[in-house]
Amino acid sequence: MKALLSRLLLFALVLPAHTLSAQPAPIDLLAPTHGIKSAAEIDREWQASVAKYDGTRRAILAEVDRGANDGPYRADWETLRNYQIPQWYADAKFGIFIHWGVLSVSGIVNEWYPRNMYQQGDPAFKAHIEKYGTQDKVGYKYLIPLFKAEKWDPADWARLFKQAGARYVIPVAEHHDGFAMYDCSLSDWSAVKMGPKRDLIGDLSRAVRDEGLHFGVSFHRAEHDWFFDGGRTFRSDVNDPKYASLYGPAHTWLNDPAQVLMNDWTYVSAEFTDDWLARAAELATKYKPDVMYFDWWIGQPNYRPKVTRFAAYYYNYAARNHIPAVINIKDYALDWHAGARDFERGMKEDIEPQHWQTDTSISNISWGYLEHDEFKTPEFLVHQLVDIVSKNGNLLLNIGPRPDGTIHDEVRATLLEMGGWLKQNGEAIYDTTPWKVYGEGPTKVEPGFGHDKDTKPYTAHDVRFTAKGDKLYSILMAWPANGKATIHALGSAQQAQGMKIISVELLGSTAKLEWKQSDTELEVALPAAPIGKYAYALRISTAKTEK
Repeated sequence: MKALLSRLLLFALVLPAHTLSAQPAPIDLLAPTHGIKSAAEIDREWQASVAKYDGTRRAILAEVDRGANDGPYRADWETLRNYQIPQWYADAKFGIFIHWGVLSVSGIVNEWYPRNMYQQGDPAFKAHIEKYGTQDKVGYKYLIPLFKAEKWDPADWARLFKQAGARYVIPVAEHHDGFAMYDCSLSDWSAVKMGPKRDLIGDLSRAVRDEGLHFGVSFHRAEHDWFFDGGRTFRSDVNDPKYASLYGPAHTWLNDPAQVLMNDWTYVSAEFTDDWLARAAELATKYKPDVMYFDWWIGQPNYRPKVTRFAAYYYNYAARNHIPAVINIKDYALDWHAGARDFERGMKEDIEPQHWQTDTSISNISWGYLEHDEFKTPEFLVHQLVDIVSKNGNLLLNIGPRPDGTIHDEVRATLLEMGGWLKQNGEAIYDTTPWKVYGEGPTKVEPGFGHDKDTKPYTAHDVRFTAKGDKLYSILMAWPANGKATIHALGSAQQAQGMKIISVELLGSTAKLEWKQSDTELEVALPAAPIGKYAYALRISTAKTEK
């Protein structure tokens, strides 16, 4: 026995002192998790973080299943392809898009700041550290109290949009960052519970509708599945399961820029897409939007069954409640017959037979607020609107207000300039349809994503056409230096063949215009000085010629 005690004492003497008294090392909840935790484990942490709302979510999903089978549509594309775009939307031509929220607080880089502040090597990563601190100590969640909207006046916004000539307004109800700008019953992270502590979407919807405008919402939560994935690659608060309900699963985004969205292999759980569906359905029933706008990632294969259920639910709900509803679909995300196609920052070369929309930002840099920004000019935007409408489309123009709720003076001035132009020339824009050809002239737009700002300046030889009843509108994109508008398509042997011109008038002017038509062209003598600015609309009254 003594020998055993001696050996034990000797063993204790040779061990390091800290070994005998050591406690388990505390777990670093902020430590990197990329490549350490599995996708399923990460997703289970997110599921646990939102489990308190499981009952509410189940109840909403049950209502979705009932509503998706109560009306003219079912959760299949065979019935959804029978959808018809409401006339108000085809006639509206011009809407306002709004990116605003916690993403506006920094005023740095662009609206993807919440993601890029966790992307090592991105300018936002370094800028965040310099302005606020490191991401383990000052994560995105710390910016929420700085989003106060303390100067926001929704009625002022609505009046401005009405004066700008817009006919519908679509604020982002939730961006990729996962912060709800509305009264969400499935999240703790909302403007009602934090930051401004008010229902921003609800307040704006009432103000917009009071001005007689249509109201829609934009819902970008699909991308939230992976938006904060950079935070998992280094020590940051994204790794802490305590905040998974804000940062989402933050799965690795397995995108390949050379591949289409159908080949995206990012992990998306059924639980996450169920949550997406429940939140989208709540938005539709709580705010009764005329437009539901979705960003591109709802076309990711894992979302398609839930998107199909939502479309049937929303359109059936709208039919029962007399809501003239439309879903905005990014150009490749869903079947084009089930809504209105939207081409982000993209233009079309010719008339599209199905009504479409371009969404672009008044800023050339960002969709959200920037401290130092570059804005498109009123002339550029008027020309863009005219070109889009001539090709059977709408322009949805985005603004990025400050976090306090105010709008940049230059943005206000541009919107009012557009409104002034539409007050004079709106007859040639609203409620019109395309003519036989969209226009003529040397200036062509460059189609495709991101090229909307690349159009060269228009000339006096560039003309765009719209039509309404027996009226044809020829919109001159610049004032002819010689005071004569020459329009080749309106020659009696050209596209105007079989059309009798009765009169030609310049919108905004009472001057009697002299004109003459030949086989090859219509020539119009204009007033000595331009009436208005940017673009000039001729109203041409017509009749069919007798055979």
